[in-house]
Amino acid sequence: FESMSQDTLDLTDAEKEGKDKEEIDFLLSQKKARCLANMRFIGNLFLRSLLAPKIISGIIRELAQCDMDGDADAIPSEHIVECICELLFSIGHTLDNGNQVGKEAVQQVCGRLMDLKRRKKENGRSLYPNRINFMIQDVIETRANDWQRKTFKAAAKTKGEVREEAGQDDGSKVVVAGERPAILAEAAAAAGWQEVGKSKAKPKTSRR
Repeated sequence: FESMSQDTLDLTDAEKEGKDKEEIDFLLSQKKARCLANMRFIGNLFLRSLLAPKIISGIIRELAQCDMDGDADAIPSEHIVECICELLFSIGHTLDNGNQVGKEAVQQVCGRLMDLKRRKKENGRSLYPNRINFMIQDVIETRANDWQRKTFKAAAKTKGEVREEAGQDDGSKVVVAGERPAILAEAAAAAGWQEVGKSKAKPKTSRR
């Protein structure tokens, strides 16, 4: 993770040597997929209480370059912004509704994302393409809705099924983005474990 905020998706000359455009695009998509997978992995560590709120808060702040000592020109790369959004969708509800450290981090990073979305280049165009701006807006609106968002289950359907479902519900499902799964929360409570980084560990059983 330490170097992720400085990484780009650009390929080196050696990586591009002897490859056509289709192969280069495939390598770029692989690098991007690994970045997003890393975000989901980090998020899952936090949801399983293997990362403390202070640690995960530091990660998203660093990715968003929130603490750049007043450097207003510090702009995260496009894929970094996408990683931030992916991480917030993975942990947003849990981090935002946890302790004050997590809540402040979410507030700061969301404010940073909105600032980046509003900024313009010298030519008057947005810093990021519409796809990234829509992703930022989705994060902001999801948080405003207490991290509830609609998801749609993609499935192939026949024309007959489409006609039968016409007029019915849209097949969407409302989920809470970044909510700790109930089974994990219950297991942690039953075991008595505290999050990594806190002073208390598993309580000792009394001896007779």
